[in-house]
Amino acid sequence: MDHQFFRGRRLRRTSQLRDLVAETSVGIEDLIQPIFVQDGKGQQIPIPSMEGIFRWSVDLLSQEMDALAEAKVGSVIVFGMPDSSKKDGKASGAYASQGSAQEAIRFIKKNYPHISVISDVCLCAYTDTGHCGVMGEDDIDNDASLEVLSQVALSHAQAGADVVAPSDMMDGRVWAIRQTLDEKGFSHIPILSYSAKYASSFYGPFRDATDCAPQKGDRQGYQMDPRNQREALREIGADLQEGADMVMIKPALAYLDIIHETKLTYDVPVFAYNVSGEFAMIKAAAEKGWIKEEPAVREMLTSIKRAGADRILTYFAKNFQKYFS
Repeated sequence: MDHQFFRGRRLRRTSQLRDLVAETSVGIEDLIQPIFVQDGKGQQIPIPSMEGIFRWSVDLLSQEMDALAEAKVGSVIVFGMPDSSKKDGKASGAYASQGSAQEAIRFIKKNYPHISVISDVCLCAYTDTGHCGVMGEDDIDNDASLEVLSQVALSHAQAGADVVAPSDMMDGRVWAIRQTLDEKGFSHIPILSYSAKYASSFYGPFRDATDCAPQKGDRQGYQMDPRNQREALREIGADLQEGADMVMIKPALAYLDIIHETKLTYDVPVFAYNVSGEFAMIKAAAEKGWIKEEPAVREMLTSIKRAGADRILTYFAKNFQKYFS
């Protein structure tokens, strides 16, 4: 044949060649494991919709942290949950110095100092309404919520968090938190803002895990409309102007375009949250025998990294070797 057509298969012929020319790779250093901590003692409560994920009381948290350390997970994000009797309209338990999140942060930093601790800053698990801000007469009181969120972030910084991550989607919360941290001597603590957190259908298992489903209404009035891309870039730009050091897109899979556009537009670390519903779908389909779990997880996490995420929050992190060995 005189015609020389493209022979792309030359570089796909063997696993060694495919590895040689691979453009994207996922390492354990790219992954962050979410952990759930709650009030009480002797608690290791399985989350039915999230296979292998538990709610831990701090006195048993070493079991989870030992497993993460053995897996060489270098970062975690902590979600705290109070006893249901402690929830109130002002989310006062969210900034209690002896709260589950604060105690977990102190425990991890004392016993696992090599692991970075990110703290989720939100009110939904602590309000009796299940909303991410404090309620006014008929709606979220945005500006009143900022003061509470600032106190939560401060309490996490005081407990030893390496990074605070506001996920509430209130307007101006990055500015309010930055001001408070700076005034209280924590100007060195970076803010990872959930800048583009969408009102998604993929949060159901997480809400089971944290008992934070809204008691009335929904979160579409403050989380982002899934139909919008340009709005996400405006939100991210505003958070960076207010003092965010890093930004997060949540969820990941349905918003790969947002991750990609963010990476192209802003020269800052971009995080993506491979959320509970995405985790649960893989697990459920694998259990049914409809897909193979290991290659599906590899493909999914690689797609998030390829889209532009520098770091990925994922419930698959602690079993990294299972998926990428």
